[in-house]
Amino acid sequence: MSADSREGIPEGWQPVPLGDICDIQSGGPAPRRSEDVPGGVPLVRPADLRNRRISPKPGMPHVSPERARELRRHQLVADDILVSRTGTVGRAALVTEHEQEWLYNTHLLRVRPHDPAQALYLVAYLARRATADWLGSRAVGTTGMRSITVRTLSELPVLLPPVDQQRDIGAALAAVDEKIRAHEDIVRTTGVLRDTLSDLLMSGRLPPCP
Repeated sequence: MSADSREGIPEGWQPVPLGDICDIQSGGPAPRRSEDVPGGVPLVRPADLRNRRISPKPGMPHVSPERARELRRHQLVADDILVSRTGTVGRAALVTEHEQEWLYNTHLLRVRPHDPAQALYLVAYLARRATADWLGSRAVGTTGMRSITVRTLSELPVLLPPVDQQRDIGAALAAVDEKIRAHEDIVRTTGVLRDTLSDLLMSGRLPPCP
């Protein structure tokens, strides 16, 4: 692909600040343990972001429907993107229809593309090592407690190709992510099977095969 005169940027591509094409909002409060309501509305944490998707870990907190209504400005919709603002800053995940109306806590920033069709491309862009390095270099605070602000994330320069290429790039990388998640599920299931087999063999409840 040929490049134009703007420092090697491909023809038809343009750099824009993330805040020009997305609404970015900070997260809601982290509930106290006494506020956790099993079966309530899930509250996403940075630990629940894995392979560009939300994969809840054990211990994910939930809030009551009444509390969720108070926090409705922090409700998620499909094609939102969550970005960790503390700890490992810059970890990103796409919100799907399954997580519609879930909430996100104070350690996350919500990125809502003005055009939802850009969501797959943007989550892939945010997940790049170069993006993490850019955000990490601008994080403030002490070691282990570093964080980024809405303003910092809004200033992130995003290199946008034409819309059709955005779709193709986003779809290609999403397909790779899906394969990664599938392989991880196989590894996890096989590990559980091994543990069960080990217990049966080492308790004498199952004789070893000759």
